[in-house]
Amino acid sequence: MEFKTITLAVEAGIAVVTLNRPPVNAQNAELRDEMTRVFDVLSDRTDVACIVLTGSGKIFSAGADIRERPNLADTPGAYGAHNRRVREAYYALVECSKPIIAAINGPAMGAGFGLVMAADIWVASEESFVSMPEINVGLAGGVTFLQQIFGRSRARRMFYTGMKVSGQELYRLGLVEACLPADQLMPYCMEIARDIASKSPIAMRLAKEAARLTETMPTRDAYRYEQGNTVALSKTEDSKEAQRAFLEKRAPVYTGR
Repeated sequence: MEFKTITLAVEAGIAVVTLNRPPVNAQNAELRDEMTRVFDVLSDRTDVACIVLTGSGKIFSAGADIRERPNLADTPGAYGAHNRRVREAYYALVECSKPIIAAINGPAMGAGFGLVMAADIWVASEESFVSMPEINVGLAGGVTFLQQIFGRSRARRMFYTGMKVSGQELYRLGLVEACLPADQLMPYCMEIARDIASKSPIAMRLAKEAARLTETMPTRDAYRYEQGNTVALSKTEDSKEAQRAFLEKRAPVYTGR
């Protein structure tokens, strides 16, 4: 696949997607379309078990490219198409069948933080921060996701002021797995990715699906759904292989069946 605003590397079951639109990885229509495309493709690739998302340079993503906004309000249908594109880029990550690790290598602002929030696991560098600064340019968006992650007061303070939350503070709040020096960020993320990639692909697909769907289910329904997954998985070759390997004290060899 050829891309202009992102790069893709796949090795040993791990895909690394890098936002690559200098100088600040601002998200324009082209980048969003390419993000939707790459995550749709990676969701179906059998040679990919886990995805790491990061940014080129020292910035994860400064958010939306504000230069695209001035003409939207004056063109009938333009804002609807723009908003649809933004939603699809976000949900391409949320609905991807593979676990996604966000390697937050620097500032993740607005829509940049949105991509982080769409990922499953977060790891931050010491130079990183997250924010929703739309209020500073006369806009307001993103509180839906902020209130799912932060407490009421912090979420609303961030939304009303554009407040920055550092990688160190994210770690203190228990929202990231680690806050590391820049040179340790990707090695740590790749270690997690290799651990994920070592699991049964069929079990991991259902695990990712369950993590997403049960967020909005009543607890009783969510528990029954997961029990159903366990029953289905127990009948797979991978499950039988995992149990044999455990008893034989060896590493399992999965086939995805």
